[in-house]
Amino acid sequence: MSPAIRLGPLVFPTELAVLAAAVLAGLLAARLSGRARSAELGTVLWRALFIGLAVARLVFVWQYREHYLPEPLRMLDLRDGGWNGMAGLAAAWLYALGAALRRQAARVALLGALALASAVWIGGGRWLAPTPETRPELAALALRQLDGQPATLAAFQGKPTVINLWASWCPPCRREMPAFAAAQAANPAVNFVFLNQAETPDDVAGFLRQHAPALRNVLIDPAGEASRAMSNRGLPATLFLDAQGRLTDLRVGELSTASLAQRLDAIKAPAASR
Repeated sequence: MSPAIRLGPLVFPTELAVLAAAVLAGLLAARLSGRARSAELGTVLWRALFIGLAVARLVFVWQYREHYLPEPLRMLDLRDGGWNGMAGLAAAWLYALGAALRRQAARVALLGALALASAVWIGGGRWLAPTPETRPELAALALRQLDGQPATLAAFQGKPTVINLWASWCPPCRREMPAFAAAQAANPAVNFVFLNQAETPDDVAGFLRQHAPALRNVLIDPAGEASRAMSNRGLPATLFLDAQGRLTDLRVGELSTASLAQRLDAIKAPAASR
């Protein structure tokens, strides 16, 4: 399953499609419960959605508050995909339960609609979540170092690895690069590979000298094969691999220091627990 949906020039993460499907399922269930109550139930479901999203964001921000304190306004930037989904789901259910207690006649229909929406959201998320697995197409990529010498991703096995697909013409790629540079410096137990998509070595080297001189492990994918295979040509895209080289997560879209830290915690956790 692709982690992104392409609509013309726009690329959306598939988790947004799952959320939209869950909302539509709940609203459809509310409508089928009876025309006299469908508008009222729809209002409650929309409120539950907004409350859930707000709480999911606030809990995430609190968990990773040290990344937001230097620039508090970044808490409002939702492009980084930083959410605590289970906290949001719990908040939506608490609101809906309170609403059900106040609406005796619509109690069953309201809770049934929310249960259906929750099932679609949880089930869709698990269906789309990548199962940890080796990806032979990554090992087969014909990569180059900046000096033109051949390179391979096999050299980075043995430690958790983050592979960032980027291009210098991509504004969100440029915005997230300081977060990656800081994470690379702070996490020596994790490999960071910056896989440029289809630009020339001279262009990449010139960009790095000016904007990111501290980055290490910068490679070039001359044909942009990784982007086509892994992210539906959406950039930036970041692959998270465990120490055995298995893909465990893939994010299409910009990452902040906080949402990058969240995913680093996930791939470092197995090593830390042994």
